[in-house]
Amino acid sequence: MSDAAQPTAAEVRAAAEAVKTALDRHLAAVERRSGEEDPAVYEAFNQLAAAAETYDELLYDRYDEVTPFEIPGDDSLPPYTGPEEPHAISVLIRRDYAVAEPQRLLAQARRVEAADAEAGAGLGEGVSGTMHGALGVLFGEFEPDEIASRHKEFGLEEGDSTLWVTASEEPADPGEWLESPFDHVDPEAVVCRFDVSAVFDEEDDEDGEDDEDGRDHGDHGDHGAADSDLDEDDDAEPLNVRDR
Repeated sequence: MSDAAQPTAAEVRAAAEAVKTALDRHLAAVERRSGEEDPAVYEAFNQLAAAAETYDELLYDRYDEVTPFEIPGDDSLPPYTGPEEPHAISVLIRRDYAVAEPQRLLAQARRVEAADAEAGAGLGEGVSGTMHGALGVLFGEFEPDEIASRHKEFGLEEGDSTLWVTASEEPADPGEWLESPFDHVDPEAVVCRFDVSAVFDEEDDEDGEDDEDGRDHGDHGDHGAADSDLDEDDDAEPLNVRDR
């Protein structure tokens, strides 16, 4: 960064003072908190995190120095402000996979394509010959839940996944959100969320707390996170649940 673009010493000092003020406000909010999900504490936390991040950036830009503070990612949910009696819900799901065995995936897609061709319902010759074509064949043939339960058969390796349940007053009109289905999600309308990630296992290993089945379970998130026994498959990863 050029000298002209660097923050001034006064700007760094002002940022440090902002952190001190935010610390005082956060402590005061915690001392007055009215419950586990007090919105004043939530707001004070975010203000403190923003002030600390700004100070850290300015300090580095000006003096090439860092702070000992780690700003956590905002993986928690704000207090729920959606309808008390929702008339509609939306379920948003994301599942990540690594293509661990490409040849297995291609072979499975060819089997599906061959069976469709015999039935006179082929998608077109050679569609399964490319990776993106094979993925289209498999996800067009099998439901996402079936692929999730049989992912190893398709040469896939599970990554992170999340499921959000959001509430609304009225159902969306047909076709209303199809062009951008995952945009404009209101975090305050999320009733609950269920997360799966290997990072939780790593955190639990550090804690050293094992449950009865030998797996480590941790508490993730600031708003009522708890473990769930929703998995039917004994080999499935534990769910991290953020519930209201």
